[in-house]
Amino acid sequence: MYCSKCGTQNPDDADLRNSCSAEFPKTSKSAVELTPKMSGLAIAAFVLGILSLFTCGLTILPAIILGVVSFVIIEKSGGRLTGANFAILGVVVPVCVCAILGILLPALFHARRTDFRMACGVNLSGIGKVMQIYANDYDGEFPRSGGKNSRWVRHIPDWRADNRFIAYGLNADGSGGRGNISSCFYLLVKYYELTPKMFLCKGDVGVTQFNSARDGQLTDLWDFGMEPSTHCSYAYHQPFSTFPLISSSEPGLAVAADRNPWIIAPAADPKNITLYNPDGGRKAEKAGNAVTHQEDGQNVLFVDWHVGFEKRPFCGINDDNIYTFWDGGDIRIGSPPIIGRSGPQDRLDSLLVHDGP
Repeated sequence: MYCSKCGTQNPDDADLRNSCSAEFPKTSKSAVELTPKMSGLAIAAFVLGILSLFTCGLTILPAIILGVVSFVIIEKSGGRLTGANFAILGVVVPVCVCAILGILLPALFHARRTDFRMACGVNLSGIGKVMQIYANDYDGEFPRSGGKNSRWVRHIPDWRADNRFIAYGLNADGSGGRGNISSCFYLLVKYYELTPKMFLCKGDVGVTQFNSARDGQLTDLWDFGMEPSTHCSYAYHQPFSTFPLISSSEPGLAVAADRNPWIIAPAADPKNITLYNPDGGRKAEKAGNAVTHQEDGQNVLFVDWHVGFEKRPFCGINDDNIYTFWDGGDIRIGSPPIIGRSGPQDRLDSLLVHDGP
């Protein structure tokens, strides 16, 4: 190096070098200290971004935050930090995962709902086949617990009784007594070996399969336990009335379906009927559907033993609402049923109810 001050090409003298400090400045930092460092935040963002691919998006948010923060710090470091590419990937990968999940998750949820709907329909179809056998064995009558003139109540007197007189509180001549909807269904378990699992819909929140291990054999009992509503997902045509269903009833009458939306359920309060309007568009119409299938509709078993997924509740004869008590007004609307009191008004009136918890 040439020093213009002293004319020396490469002065070795320390004093001379000091006097030529303008030409030969001292180095204040070592080469190691001047080497750029990799940003740890950028690496962390990249790792979390990759993990989001395998954790269903659980690390998406922290990856994006770390990626943005690390990129800003790298840009402001004046070259002292590197890893901008890792920071960018820490943001881009999670964003791509979000886009993929946004496409796939709705499809997966729809497939799950469809699966629940189909399984529920299969259950009702199986129940209908056994009901048909029951009707053949009992002169065309459908299952009805208690006696001919039993009253509809929430719980029968003794579901673990030794005989039906005690179970339903019947008089000595078989008159009087009390029955409920779930014990009507349970006759198919008791006498026709249907499994309790057949009475559960996967979309019905708050129900579990009835297990009689502590209470004896299924055939020794008269109902689905102490709280039968938590072990039975379906509503049934109210049989404790002047107009119970029989095998010769009109084929278009509904026999059983998903829970009645106007009666309290194990995990849902009764709906507000003022929100339901069959002429108010799809949203107002759905307000009258069962809650079991996200209000999309309900599986319904009819007297001719076919099962259909009905997208509106007024799917009975003459647009009769299968879940409401006909009050003389619009047959598509009606009024919410009252447990123990409401019943079908004539032989063409469907009224499907459950007991409630």
